[in-house]
Amino acid sequence: MKKLLLLFTLLISVAVSAQKINWMTMNEAIAAQQKAPKKIFVDVYTNWCGPCKMLDKNTFSNPDVAAYINKHFYAVKFNGEGNESITLGDREFTNPNFDPARTRTRNSPHQFARFMGVRAYPTMLFIESDGKLINKVASYLTPNQLEVYLKMYASGDYKTIDSQEKFNEYYKNFKPTFQTK
Repeated sequence: MKKLLLLFTLLISVAVSAQKINWMTMNEAIAAQQKAPKKIFVDVYTNWCGPCKMLDKNTFSNPDVAAYINKHFYAVKFNGEGNESITLGDREFTNPNFDPARTRTRNSPHQFARFMGVRAYPTMLFIESDGKLINKVASYLTPNQLEVYLKMYASGDYKTIDSQEKFNEYYKNFKPTFQTK
């Protein structure tokens, strides 16, 4: 009986630790939003970006981060220098200067990344269910650093934070709950 209980506990811990973010394309998220409105979280990365790879390895692989994003957002993985075509409303965004020979190095910025004001990688975009940009956060963040933004935007608390002073107070009083190694 003890062995069975130990095996069951081990299987549950493996299942919980294997939590992955359900990444989709921007077009898939826009389509999903029309069926069931939900905010969109976009990880804007590039293939050559070291901090982007660290974000994947250290932050997005965290089971608490993955579970929270999956529950509260449509999660989009978007290459800011890729060649994906995005249709947002009546606009189409492409990367007309994309060079396929440069997929592993710096390439031309995508029109969607420029439209969203992305100037550095990684940048995480938080988009309201009506498609309007709430905010963008550019930088590598640990799970607990990202947690404050995820919860502030998912809950709608950001609507009462209209100054840097109020954000600083919110951040100071925030108590992270995501487990880290």
